[in-house]
Amino acid sequence: MTAPLYRLGRFCSRHHILVIAAWIVAAVGLAVAGAAAGHRTSDDLTLPGTGSTKATDVLQERLPDQAYGSNPLVLESHHGRLDESSNKQAVDDAVEQVRATPHVVKAVNPLSDKGKALLSKDKKIAYVPVSLDVSQSDLTKDEAQQVLDAGDPAREAGINVSLGGYAGQQLSKPSTHQSEAIGLAAAVVILLFAFGTATAMALPIVTAILGLVSSLSLISLFGLLTDVPTTAPTLATMIGLGVGIDYALFIVTRHKLQLRDDLEMQESIARATATAGGAVLFAGTTVVIALVSLAFAGIPLVTKLGCMSAVAVVVSVLGATTLLPALLGALGPRINSLRVKLGRTHPDDHRPHGWARWARGVAKRPWRSLVASTAILLVLALPVLDLHLGQSDVGALPTSTTARQAYDAIGQGFGKGTNGPLLVAAELGKPAKPDKKNLNKLDDQQKKLTQQQQQIEQAAVLEGATQQQAQAEAKQQTQKQSDELAKKKKRAESPATDPRLTDFSDDLSKAPGVKSVSPPTLDKRGNAAVYTVISDSAPSSNETEDLVNHLRSTTIPTATKGTDMTAHVGGQTAGYIDLAERISEKLPAMIAIVVGLSFVVLMLAFRSLVVPAKAAIMNLLSVGAAYGIVTAVFQEGWGASLIGLERSIPIVSFVPLLMFAILFGLSMDYEVFLLSQIKEHYDESKRPTRAVIEGLANTGRVITSAALIMVCVFTSFVLNGDPVVKEFGLGLAVAIAIDATLVRCLLVPAVMTLLGRASWWMPSWLGRHLPRISIEGEDSFAKPSAQASR
Repeated sequence: MTAPLYRLGRFCSRHHILVIAAWIVAAVGLAVAGAAAGHRTSDDLTLPGTGSTKATDVLQERLPDQAYGSNPLVLESHHGRLDESSNKQAVDDAVEQVRATPHVVKAVNPLSDKGKALLSKDKKIAYVPVSLDVSQSDLTKDEAQQVLDAGDPAREAGINVSLGGYAGQQLSKPSTHQSEAIGLAAAVVILLFAFGTATAMALPIVTAILGLVSSLSLISLFGLLTDVPTTAPTLATMIGLGVGIDYALFIVTRHKLQLRDDLEMQESIARATATAGGAVLFAGTTVVIALVSLAFAGIPLVTKLGCMSAVAVVVSVLGATTLLPALLGALGPRINSLRVKLGRTHPDDHRPHGWARWARGVAKRPWRSLVASTAILLVLALPVLDLHLGQSDVGALPTSTTARQAYDAIGQGFGKGTNGPLLVAAELGKPAKPDKKNLNKLDDQQKKLTQQQQQIEQAAVLEGATQQQAQAEAKQQTQKQSDELAKKKKRAESPATDPRLTDFSDDLSKAPGVKSVSPPTLDKRGNAAVYTVISDSAPSSNETEDLVNHLRSTTIPTATKGTDMTAHVGGQTAGYIDLAERISEKLPAMIAIVVGLSFVVLMLAFRSLVVPAKAAIMNLLSVGAAYGIVTAVFQEGWGASLIGLERSIPIVSFVPLLMFAILFGLSMDYEVFLLSQIKEHYDESKRPTRAVIEGLANTGRVITSAALIMVCVFTSFVLNGDPVVKEFGLGLAVAIAIDATLVRCLLVPAVMTLLGRASWWMPSWLGRHLPRISIEGEDSFAKPSAQASR
């Protein structure tokens, strides 16, 4: 790719106005189109073969109104009971307004007879279950806001109104703007240290911003074609900013070094694009391969998160190899203007820096460096032994969000389990019918009541009452019994009283950890029913997970044995439990796939079996250490308050899997950059220890600068209120910090010093069959004059 990249860099630098204008037009056009498309996100929990997906399939086919679940509009009064006159009218008005809201197909008034269970014991908290005819992926933010705004009559009466469910989550996504600003500000400072000029500093920032705008707009457009996970835009922002700035940093650094060696301006831009740009293309391709390989897991949510993140990486590579050369061409010799000296030495000064001394120190005592760094990594990784994958916890969102407010109020008034109802979908071989035995029993009670009325009438007549007076007296004395019997008979005439359904409901109620079970809701033909099961514990707790597993393994098989019924546990809570289980099953295989692909890529790049094996082991160590820290902070709660959490929270199931793919890909940036320099010096001198020292000395400043930018960008997202984003931010920041310090600057040079020439071992028979790949293509410029004349 050296020659094509060289020509591309030369073309972009010569026609910089055209290229810059094209990028601006494209970015603006995509931004406008993305804004028009809207920001539709949802977590696709479809997992073929799992109980939750089977339950969803039944509901979508038989009970479509129940398939999407309900969104609780929560009403909380701090001034009197909700059923008191003034509050009652406000609640009634709010419910009517909700029913008139677009896409609302059902809303139960908690103050009605049907909604008695929706009112807390103290009558101060209630919720309106709002059923919509649109799924999470089709619901826009404006439509969700309309549902919340429908509660204004209650809000005007002094009642707190909040919205839960997927509609509430649509309105509770913390903004990333603060994190982006902090990350960019930190990058500006680091780039000033790295380049020493304000003009050079601006180049990676401009490239990253235009690339980020384009990436996020493309993701919004993809939302018209498929479900985009809720975390995808934020994850793409984190990766896009990090790699966008880093990739530009590598190319600009190479360009400035070449200018220092008196290379002609456009020739320098073209060569920087061909050499450092080649490394960027290689590293970016590795990241994309790692992210796209997540599709092998067969989990739609994980696949889409990987693909959306890969979009940001592809755009960053395009920006670094096209937009950046154009900006360098437009800037010309002014790249060295506005010099800023923030340290004791300027980056352009020819005086040596401390990396050479550090490299010599590591090479002098490699065993000490190896043992010390490995011990630290293993200690950091220890908590990973207790890692347990869970689901996102709405109760950890900021208290300012409507979803968190609804969660807290429902938990206070009805128990935490009400926040994550389980939907048990049942199918019957024969349509449900009323219980004949119960109907006969009620008929007998009706006959006895009629006889009682006749006896009362006869007694009244004997006492001198007229026939009409006697009938009135008999009716009055038996009115309450008659009304109760009429209600019982009406309920008994419903197909929901089918013994199969009532017995199944009783069995569900007896399961350990079940707080309540709703009466079954049947489809029109009576072949399917759905129960709402409320757990005693919070949706994200281990106890709820145990309940779901017990229902599936014991309760339901026992209850349906010998009947024509089948049943599946579904709902969002069960869906996330299935997701965690599926990821736990797939994680080892996915790690093997990503490691295997990386091994092949590095083997082709460096023509060695030892180098990729070493890289795989060290990357596993650094990722393991990052997993350990994430487990300690989030799952165990060590220092959780320092990052804005009130307590420990579950580690969301897809975070470790995505982290692994991202980190394994990003670590290749530093691996390739460092090993390319070591290999180049080794080919020149054939002295492995000297090659390690020279390679680390030449790359230490750039690697630490690039890593520091990445760490700052990722760390800034820990400030985000979304706990999932916090987990990604801290995990990625820690992993990059470990990889760029303990691994690249200590462990790698120590191991390569000990291995010596064996680092580059390759069986001769295998070497003959492998293609020769030059990552940076330095060999192509052995004759500068020849290249310059092209």
